[in-house]
Amino acid sequence: MLNMAEGIARLGALAESPVVDTLARAFADAGFDLAIVGGPVRDALLGRRTNDLDFTTDARPDDILRVVKPVSSTQWDIGRAFGTIGARVRGEQVEITTYRADSYDGVTRKPTVEFGDTLESDLVRRDFTVNAMALRVPGRTLVDPTGGVEDLVHSVLRTPADPQVSFGDDPLRMLRAARFASQLGFAVDPATEAAMAELRHTLSIVSPERIQGELVKLLATDDPLRGIRLLVETGLMAEFLPEIPALKLEVDEHHHHKDVYEHSLTVLRQAIELEKTRNPDAAPDVPLRLASLLHDIGKPATRRLESGGGVTFYHHDLKGARLARKRLQELRFDSDTIGTVTRLIELHLRFFGYSEGAWTDSAVRRYVRDAGAELERLHILTRADVTTRNVRKARGLAAAYDDIERRIAELAEQEELDAIRPEIDGNRIQEVLGIPPGREVGEAYRFLLDLRLDEGVVGEDEAERRLRDWWAARSEDAR
Repeated sequence: MLNMAEGIARLGALAESPVVDTLARAFADAGFDLAIVGGPVRDALLGRRTNDLDFTTDARPDDILRVVKPVSSTQWDIGRAFGTIGARVRGEQVEITTYRADSYDGVTRKPTVEFGDTLESDLVRRDFTVNAMALRVPGRTLVDPTGGVEDLVHSVLRTPADPQVSFGDDPLRMLRAARFASQLGFAVDPATEAAMAELRHTLSIVSPERIQGELVKLLATDDPLRGIRLLVETGLMAEFLPEIPALKLEVDEHHHHKDVYEHSLTVLRQAIELEKTRNPDAAPDVPLRLASLLHDIGKPATRRLESGGGVTFYHHDLKGARLARKRLQELRFDSDTIGTVTRLIELHLRFFGYSEGAWTDSAVRRYVRDAGAELERLHILTRADVTTRNVRKARGLAAAYDDIERRIAELAEQEELDAIRPEIDGNRIQEVLGIPPGREVGEAYRFLLDLRLDEGVVGEDEAERRLRDWWAARSEDAR
């Protein structure tokens, strides 16, 4: 709930900060207006942390650059064509943009850049009323032509103009609505939400990279479920991740939820909770959150009805990994993220065999080897995937996973499990067997790796003896 008195006090403190004071005086001395605009004003009023400062002014780009040079250590003008000059002032990064009065052609997201003459006209073209407020400095006058403060008070997201026009100008704003709903914990105004549903197909003019960027920002919030539900309910999710709404058609085979969609959202929520508990100081783990959301997307394609009314989803882990790879590639995710997400989906069922009977040390080693660098994420995803309402069953699965983590830790301490490799490298294999580099060295290496996984550390002498015996048996079989 917004406390206006406290919010105004925070705005005052923001205006008094060294960076703002320095810029405000510089622009005033040069005869130009200056205002803090958008997110920093919104966040100061809400008591949220403010990050990079955004300013707007009636000065044109060349004038902005001329004013900021004496008071900044660095300047960059990569956004000059759009009226934006960046600078580092008193150690902080700022961006200053000339008032804008852009127009759109409805075919692309690229606006026809036009500079405006007033702060109010600049504000009314912005995405949401809560982002369409400004604080004039140094005079500290709050400018709110579209009712942003009232919407902050009521925790509502609404477009300053008719949402049909606003989203028609820039369809990416519909995804931003979902992101801000999660980030701020706000509801979306009914007319705004209706326009999102009606204009969902216009998302086709938005580049995959921009869609990916908003999806990442949404998943990085503390409560992405709110935004995900909004995207699914308006049909927007079907435009770029249709596998998610498709999960609503599948009944959860364990009857934990009415459908796999609800199960997947619960897994995502639980993964975030575990992520924060296990790694409290870390940044949001977007690849883990993606894997949590997508881990069951292979179910619709692998659904099979069994006699007696049961349903199975055999190999949905492998199918889901392939579907995720294809979709994430289309959204232009980087190869590391794609590799992490698909690997986690491939492995997310592996543990459940452990709960049915204790694994050998060899099986535990293989689990660690297969997970590789994703082991900690796999721990979290596997634990989060337990959504049963049967308390006894949930406790049993949690205890089983506690046990496997304990065993992994013990084996790691004993054997440096994080770097599993044979005790003899490729060069030594060639020396022992008297063979040149080639396929046979690789086969010998795999034999030694299996030995290492099955029996742990046996020592170099024993490893060489086993290698010679294997080679002799192999040669005998080849005759």
